[in-house]
Amino acid sequence: MTGITNINDYREVKMDRVSTGVEGLDSTIEGGLPKKSITLISGPPGGGKSIFCFQFIYDGAKNGEKCLFLSLDKKAEGLLIQAKHLGFDFQPAIEQNLVKFLYLNISKKFVYETMTNEILSGDYDRIVLDSITPLSEMPIFMRTSMDNKVDTSMVDFEEFPEDVSLPTRRLHLRYILSALESTKSTSIVTSELPVGTSLLSRDGISEFLADGVITLSLDPTMDRRKLSVMKMRNTKHTLKPHDIVIDYGGIKIV
Repeated sequence: MTGITNINDYREVKMDRVSTGVEGLDSTIEGGLPKKSITLISGPPGGGKSIFCFQFIYDGAKNGEKCLFLSLDKKAEGLLIQAKHLGFDFQPAIEQNLVKFLYLNISKKFVYETMTNEILSGDYDRIVLDSITPLSEMPIFMRTSMDNKVDTSMVDFEEFPEDVSLPTRRLHLRYILSALESTKSTSIVTSELPVGTSLLSRDGISEFLADGVITLSLDPTMDRRKLSVMKMRNTKHTLKPHDIVIDYGGIKIV
């Protein structure tokens, strides 16, 4: 995006966009997600969050972009089988080193280091974190150093039981998103969304930190699914929900 020297120049500026891979969506958000942005995809169980992620990564691989899929809920093997059933065969792209699936086990020590090291060292164009919910609910502890300065690196509670304190959830999420912001990538993070909540994420904070928010919802009584763009940085869009279907090939706006 070029610099703006006068507020009247804003209408003339075109922001670089990244296609979502979701049929019918890009045209509603001026061509796609803003490049180098972080978009939150929230929805209830069965809403299509992981499918949205498949489409986003698959679209990048088709364009020769380097993509990373970080999963905290399912191991890579299960995700690849699920994706292939929907028409997304990632194996050729994996063999070409265009796509990497990495399972993060939150029960293991140094899960944050594993995640951030991969994000920062991989030079990825597109990154998916599915989902941010388990990470946002994990305890992070801060240790006071010898010179009384707070060390905000992630440490293990059992390793430093005498000198720890639990920071706010916002700090927790900020740590995760800062790693994504420091790269050239365009990123998607997903969040669980309990049915009936007025929040846009399970933690109630991610929607304020992300550049964009897209919600997926279900209406079982009408047998209907919907997609809503609730927020998108520097993008003119409607708040009106779009009817969607999920079929072979993924999510489509109808």
